[in-house]
Amino acid sequence: MLDTRDRKILELLQRNASTPIADVAEQVSLSPSACSRRIQRLEEAGYIRARTALLDREKLGVPTTVFALVKTAHHSDDWIESFRKAISDIGEIVEAHRLTGSYDYILKVVLPRVEHYDVVYRRLVKRIELFDVSAFISMEVLKSGEALPVDYAE
Repeated sequence: MLDTRDRKILELLQRNASTPIADVAEQVSLSPSACSRRIQRLEEAGYIRARTALLDREKLGVPTTVFALVKTAHHSDDWIESFRKAISDIGEIVEAHRLTGSYDYILKVVLPRVEHYDVVYRRLVKRIELFDVSAFISMEVLKSGEALPVDYAE
């Protein structure tokens, strides 16, 4: 069961996982050692999956985002596994979600420029049969981030 301090610790760490324990402890009114134990408990309980660095897409040369909506005529477990393998080997595809509705999947693709989408598209369709792929270029990011709401955690 999470308490208010645990939730605050999770909020602080997901904003900046490299925040010194002493600073986190001060903000949640704990000693550094008690705060460290809580963080370790949160990690062991699976609330904290990993501590990672968020990289700057502009500096890495992939500022463009394209969302690809995918339709397929195949829905077998074997096909889905083949699809997972095909997209996992393409680094520019950074997210993939199975959907309800008219399309089966949505892919988030990061690129150096829009024209590079064709390179990714060709690599994908060489690996797996797709019925239809429609691409949409993101014009502006209105909200972005990995931070999750912590109020629902038990």
